[in-house]
Amino acid sequence: MREEIIKVNVNHLDEIYECNKVAKQASGAVMYRQGKAVLIAAVAIDEKPVEEDFLPLTVQYIEKAYAAAKIPGGFIKRETKPGDFETLTSRIVDRSLRPLFPSGFHYPVTISVMVVSSDNEVDMQVAALHAASAALFVSDIPVTQSIAAVRIGKIDDALVVNPTLSQQDESVLDLLVVGSGKDILMIEMRTMASEVIDDIEVDTIDPMMGATPLIMEHQESNEIDEDALVEAIALAQDAIEKASEVYSTALGPIVRESLQLELADEKIDESLYSFIENNYAQAVEAAISHMAKSERSTELKKVRAQIMEALDSEGKEADKGLVTKVLERYKKTVVRSMILEKGVRADGRALDEVRPISIETNILPSVHGSCLFTRGQTQVLVTATLGDKKDAQMFELITHKGTQTENFMVHYNFPGYSVGEASFIGAPGRRELGHGNLAKRALEPAIPLNYDGTIRLVSEVLESNGSSSMATICGGSLALRSADVDMLNLVAGIAMGLVSDGKRHAVLSDIMGLEDHDGDMDFKIAGTKNGITALQMDIKLGGIDLAVLKEALIQANRGKNHILEIMEEAEKNIVESEALPSTEHFTINPSKIGDIIGKAGATIRDIIEKFEVSIDLDRDAGGVKVSGDDKEKVAAAKEHIKKIADAPVRKQMSYEVGKTYRGKVKKVVDFGVFVEMPDGFDALLHISKVAKERVDNLDERYSEGDGIDVVVMEQRGKKVELATPEYLA
Repeated sequence: MREEIIKVNVNHLDEIYECNKVAKQASGAVMYRQGKAVLIAAVAIDEKPVEEDFLPLTVQYIEKAYAAAKIPGGFIKRETKPGDFETLTSRIVDRSLRPLFPSGFHYPVTISVMVVSSDNEVDMQVAALHAASAALFVSDIPVTQSIAAVRIGKIDDALVVNPTLSQQDESVLDLLVVGSGKDILMIEMRTMASEVIDDIEVDTIDPMMGATPLIMEHQESNEIDEDALVEAIALAQDAIEKASEVYSTALGPIVRESLQLELADEKIDESLYSFIENNYAQAVEAAISHMAKSERSTELKKVRAQIMEALDSEGKEADKGLVTKVLERYKKTVVRSMILEKGVRADGRALDEVRPISIETNILPSVHGSCLFTRGQTQVLVTATLGDKKDAQMFELITHKGTQTENFMVHYNFPGYSVGEASFIGAPGRRELGHGNLAKRALEPAIPLNYDGTIRLVSEVLESNGSSSMATICGGSLALRSADVDMLNLVAGIAMGLVSDGKRHAVLSDIMGLEDHDGDMDFKIAGTKNGITALQMDIKLGGIDLAVLKEALIQANRGKNHILEIMEEAEKNIVESEALPSTEHFTINPSKIGDIIGKAGATIRDIIEKFEVSIDLDRDAGGVKVSGDDKEKVAAAKEHIKKIADAPVRKQMSYEVGKTYRGKVKKVVDFGVFVEMPDGFDALLHISKVAKERVDNLDERYSEGDGIDVVVMEQRGKKVELATPEYLA
């Protein structure tokens, strides 16, 4: 195989693909370069298929510390458990590439993407998607399409295609779209809150300056509406179509000869299908009704057992795998035809109907904020815990120098019992990290930018039948309000679905597990009454018409607003938790911050110990935050601090050198005596200036509070050098 170097410039990305250079024993591999970033992507296949009817695809995105000229932190000096960014990127690559595999492909495949050189301006998720796609496309695995990823930002009201990382910091929109040709395969979107400066004219007029504008700042969560979102997706779609053609043309000539793999037969036994349809239609409909109430219903297995028994009694061959496949196909046909032909769903709801919702807040007495949110057969318990800045989660990114901090965390837990499964509860998996991250992206724009503490939301999924991640957003929003977090707006989430036969389509609101499994699109949308803050979409049918997408967004908006109305009613009934810490925010003269801290931090330590509070200070703005469990002690600490701050400013005297002054012994230490001078400031009488002879024990001469005569030897600014008359005699 001859080494090939392919240079591509498309959608503001300068990329280099080096093929047949590294990992030559893999099924396919590329060394990908963009700027200073270098990634190695390799694909490997096990040519023995699994018996189960699914694609065993494993994607690993791995960042090497040496890529940023770093040694891993912590006790173990090698890469171990992947970070959240690595896990989430692996999920994005998996969701984008999985639809490219042919139907019936059941061979284990691993796709590994390693970052071996980093660049603080390169979008590593886009780079990982392109590297992985190229390695898969040129491999001997029968995948005939390549993908393109496009990130859309919005800076100064203008849409930007593939912004750099520094540009992304200025953007109020983060939209990642992945597709192949004209088909969109995956979408992730979030908005970012920002401060907006307004000029407002004041009524007073300065005779020297004239009318003076008053500059005020307010925060916006920057929700996006349906029209603007469709416009951004359309821009991404055009860019993807252009890039896909470029990649296919550039990489096509070096694609390896495909392996001769036998794909699982997707043909349906028509006679068995007719047998089920003619004899078990009612039983299947009854099973579907049960599946509408439980995401892991066993009713369909009971129907399968009946079919197997009937076939055996008639002397017909009863292959369990075949019966399962045909029965699943018939069930899917029934579910879809009910929706498309009758406009009826498995649980009897209208297409745009949201299941019943019940909400209870602050049901946990020892928790800062809590909410039990139930929607149909999905139930989550979300708790909010408030902490200080020091409670923030520290993490590192390969594209950033130093340590970053995360002050708003959302942790999502999905135990097996929530779907009736007997399974061990272990560490969170990729799905749990992904759902928690989606909830965080939805809620974060509504958290005030100036919130100076740390918030941890934990969602415990107690029951699941359709989008517990959206229930987490709803419950999380009310848990934050229950913890008295001054959010900009309530945020709600809703899961949408789409069923299409090519000619007809139906958009479903608040889908359950059955509709997610048998539908053509999984579409989660979250936001406030002002618009959308986050979106996640996986499309199973390939491309989606933008008109249909807009229809889905509008229907989702109606469902979201319906949920928000119920949440607003629940908000009115919130009773503050007894466990909620008391916090006082106030400002003092910035020049007094030093007095609050005291010498070597003595004053602030005394306040913290005396009143049992924590104190955060902003030296520049003079901001003070006092927190504690006891409201009375917090209030007392506030008054104590204000008393210190309100004390008149002491001005240091200018002393006459050689003159004797009367002071007071403030403190006796090994190396001298701190003397309180007439102006109230302390000065040091060094042990060497106490007497002409050597003095070994100052405690024998002085006690705290004693009056003392001292002579000023020298004054430099605030530093005053003293001696005793005895020493100078």
